[in-house]
Amino acid sequence: MLGHQIKVAQALASAVAQGGRGMVGTPFPNQPEKALKLYEYEGSPFCRRVREVMTLLNLDYEVYPCPRDGTHFRPEVQQLGGKLQFPFLVDENTGDRLYESQDIIHHLFKHYGKTGKTPKKYAHYPKIPVAAIAGTVINGLRGGMVNPKIKDRPTPEQLLELWGFEASPYTRIVRAVLSELEVPFIFHNVAKERWQDYGPAKLRLRPGKYEPLPGGKREHLFEMMGNNIQVPYLVDPNTGVNMFESAEIVKYLKQQYGAA
Repeated sequence: MLGHQIKVAQALASAVAQGGRGMVGTPFPNQPEKALKLYEYEGSPFCRRVREVMTLLNLDYEVYPCPRDGTHFRPEVQQLGGKLQFPFLVDENTGDRLYESQDIIHHLFKHYGKTGKTPKKYAHYPKIPVAAIAGTVINGLRGGMVNPKIKDRPTPEQLLELWGFEASPYTRIVRAVLSELEVPFIFHNVAKERWQDYGPAKLRLRPGKYEPLPGGKREHLFEMMGNNIQVPYLVDPNTGVNMFESAEIVKYLKQQYGAA
């Protein structure tokens, strides 16, 4: 457990290094009809840029982990786009297949933002992502390399589902393990929608009983979780498992999908 708490502290420091991006999102997103597909891996600072914007727009999307030395989805990226470069976005709603994090970010704001324009804050990222690289290093480079124990292990028949948001340190730990195990999943962004959402479940800025924003994305999660909000939350349709607590989720994933 001590080792897990150290990882949480590292993930939290990584979020701070990135200035808290990936925490807040619109409560009423322009959700695409067909799922966006993102080929990426947790340890990439360029992929992180895209995930931050996905959280800001509160978009749900399918994740196909492509860690270094991975064999499950890297060949697919080569086939679909012609080169191995990440992140790689496939948008079947528009017919676009995009590399380059900045191009993907412009695409997301154009098609799924409220104004169709990229905010200045997200329009001109530095070519060398110093803050994101620092955050990745602080986080121990987790999620960047494939777990060698899963070689030749088939992927799950159905996509797992994970609820969280980019800046959540507990969510980041789970995503890193999913990346290392090359387990594909649907990521449901449930970013903080207003100031009342800030703070951990038991320490929110607004005291008293928590009430989600009516009609917001968190309202459905609140009902699904039994009148509580806690992330990460994992659903595995392959086994019927639904669970909270990052440490327990990590243990489950390694036992279910990490065994040789």
